Amino acid sequence: MSVPQPPEPVPGARLLFSLDPAVSHLNHGSFGAVPIGVQRAQQRLRDEMETNPLRFFTQGLIDRITHTRRHLATFLGADPEGTALVGNTTTGVAVVLGSLGLRPGDELLTTDHGYGAVAFAVERECRRTGASHRVLRVPLTATDEEVVEIVRAGLRPGRTKLLIVDQLTSPTAKLLPTAAIVGLARERQVPVLVDAAHAPGMLPTPVAGVGADFWVGNLHKWAYAPRGTAALVVAPPWRDRIEPLVVSWEQPAGFPGNVEWQATLDYTPWLAAPVGLYTLRSLGVERVRAHNAALAAYGQRVVGDALGVAPTDLPEPDGPSVAMRIVPLPPGVATTLDAARELQKRIADRLATEVAVTSWGGRGWLRLCGQVYNSPDEYDRLAVRLPPFLAAA
Repeated sequence: MSVPQPPEPVPGARLLFSLDPAVSHLNHGSFGAVPIGVQRAQQRLRDEMETNPLRFFTQGLIDRITHTRRHLATFLGADPEGTALVGNTTTGVAVVLGSLGLRPGDELLTTDHGYGAVAFAVERECRRTGASHRVLRVPLTATDEEVVEIVRAGLRPGRTKLLIVDQLTSPTAKLLPTAAIVGLARERQVPVLVDAAHAPGMLPTPVAGVGADFWVGNLHKWAYAPRGTAALVVAPPWRDRIEPLVVSWEQPAGFPGNVEWQATLDYTPWLAAPVGLYTLRSLGVERVRAHNAALAAYGQRVVGDALGVAPTDLPEPDGPSVAMRIVPLPPGVATTLDAARELQKRIADRLATEVAVTSWGGRGWLRLCGQVYNSPDEYDRLAVRLPPFLAAA
């Protein structure tokens, strides 16, 4: 099988970012990259705030946040009245967990493709409330139908108080059939929280059609927003039950205002986020998605070939616009979380390449992303340099 052709570059896109040109940034999925225009918009907001802090915080800020929320929610395909802006996905997860009223005997259900910090949050809530945590094992090669059947067998109606499932998994870059899972869980009266950290900007209207009780996703990854911008979407039956992590003067307003308002929080990332959407639309939303997905597929293939991985052993993400791909590392490499972190650091230091290295299923994996500021030669260079680097380690 031949290596897929890389996509045509998006003209001028690289100049929109202030990334170090001496480094290959192939890990957009971890912290994103904020376009220069968005950085400047946020700085203007910071300047406004510091020119007169009292005026900034007390005269119209809540209305500005509300207007921004409506703009971002519409982009996501969400109900603005059921959407709250939060700092990141894990903050939204914490809000939901703290609002469930868990008791001893209750159960939280996740899959083994979940994000590590979310697992930590679940474990902490279980320690605090006496609930239990159970993990469903989902094979990397499972089809959508097989994933749904695994979830079906794992639900315990009456005991399972929340199922947390990723829309697009972080460690394995696998697109899960969230709409089908939510429909199945609803039949059994089990609420679902969709962890959609990577969905905004990458997947079209990722909230619409899913129907989850709770959905939370970051806009500072693939939607070009400043870091610290995420959305928590809550279905109508749950909105009156949501409790913020910090009680503020907006507590009487209820959701979403009581979650959003935290006194002297820096709200400039949220207010600048629509400029990120403007940047995305200026480049062409569908064009960016197609480019990024094709580039990630190219990178996966050339690096996989260099490491001797058969094309059939390169996991497919199961979605046409998924801009993250994983490559299995040689046996014995990065088999633990600590080893994965150390290898990621050494690749950054010695190969001037930022990637994600994860440990999942007892094996090390290299996660590569595609973004408009990347070029095929960055993956080609990694393909040439990585095998001898690993062999010498």
